[in-house]
Amino acid sequence: MFRFGNPEYLYLLLIIPVLILLFGFAQYYKKKALNKFGDMSVIEQLMPFVSKSRPVLKFIFLTIAIVAIIFALADPQFGSKLEKVKRKGAEIIIALDVSNSMLAEDIKPNRLERAKLAVSKLIDNMENDRIGLIVFAGDSYIQVPVTSDYSAAKMFLSSINTNIVSKQGTAIGSAIDLAMNSFTPESNMEKALVIISDGENHEDDAIKAAELANDKGITIHTIGMGSPQGTPIPLQKAYGQTVFQQDKDGNTVISKLDQKTLQEIASAGAGVFIRANNTQTGLNKLFERINKMEEKEMEEKIYTEFEHRFQYLLGIALFFILMDVFMPERKSKWLKNFNLFKLNA
Repeated sequence: MFRFGNPEYLYLLLIIPVLILLFGFAQYYKKKALNKFGDMSVIEQLMPFVSKSRPVLKFIFLTIAIVAIIFALADPQFGSKLEKVKRKGAEIIIALDVSNSMLAEDIKPNRLERAKLAVSKLIDNMENDRIGLIVFAGDSYIQVPVTSDYSAAKMFLSSINTNIVSKQGTAIGSAIDLAMNSFTPESNMEKALVIISDGENHEDDAIKAAELANDKGITIHTIGMGSPQGTPIPLQKAYGQTVFQQDKDGNTVISKLDQKTLQEIASAGAGVFIRANNTQTGLNKLFERINKMEEKEMEEKIYTEFEHRFQYLLGIALFFILMDVFMPERKSKWLKNFNLFKLNA
């Protein structure tokens, strides 16, 4: 197992192409300056001890030394001890509704942004759990496969918007079907699916899908975003103006929370329904409930000891620095006159 202890230092490698460009410009202007004094063939005869190759070679030595020092600062490490450890946790997939109705502002700043903020805070509280993320509207897509890489999950979460799924609608059943196939098959961890939506399901039989998922050991919880009274759906036009979504007859669409559907889905999935409001979304309550489920141990192999190897790179750097220091830029007069294959007449 290999890793860098301080990978942020690898960004210093960006100075290498800059140094190469500067060296190239220096050599070009040096040659250009010499050309002003006359023909280069004549000038070279007047400077018999000037070497063309040695400055280049010295620069190569110095560049290798700098690269070695940068990699040494990054602290390369090799795993030397592999152990089996047991951890407890659950697998949680968040199915997030990204249909246009989630832009409604009965929950501030709007339903979708409030849901994303809640999911981000949920990820911050995770330790041994795994998280996955599905987005759905008229179709469903995996945004983040089940993972324990929380920073990656938050990065992809921040990029979610209502344009990420081209087909509009709300197909909750499709999201449940996709989630069933997205959990880790060989894992014996508890599995929970959390659906965050306004519940206006128009596409499929979500309740039947929830029953099937529960038969496979997946608990389904639902969080309702919005109010039963409803509110218009604001849409941004190309030049920044805001209009409200209208139906085919030109009437303003009022998006309402379908609490009944979400309750039935949660009931079919042996979970709970929580209605979000402007003060809380309920994700933390659900997370506490999930943690109270029977957490099963999972066995993993991890490297518990790492050996540092930066010393070898510092040795390489020192070698090439000494090569650069002791190699003169000019030719040696003694070496110039020395010819191993010269025959005396």
